[in-house]
Amino acid sequence: MTTTAELAASLLRNAANFFRGVGSQNPAIKEQMDTNAKTYETVAEYLEKDPKGEVSRIPGVANK
Repeated sequence: MTTTAELAASLLRNAANFFRGVGSQNPAIKEQMDTNAKTYETVAEYLEKDPKGEVSRIPGVANK
């Protein structure tokens, strides 16, 4: 049975692929779409490694 963390990670990876696809079709926003994709992939990795972990900062991503 799939856990909610596994499902969330899969959805985040699918979103990352979507952003890359949008960026590949529109060079004007490619850089931003690549950044979005990397962010989603990073969060997916965090979920897989430690589903209940806390995050204060995502390396390589603009953090607030």
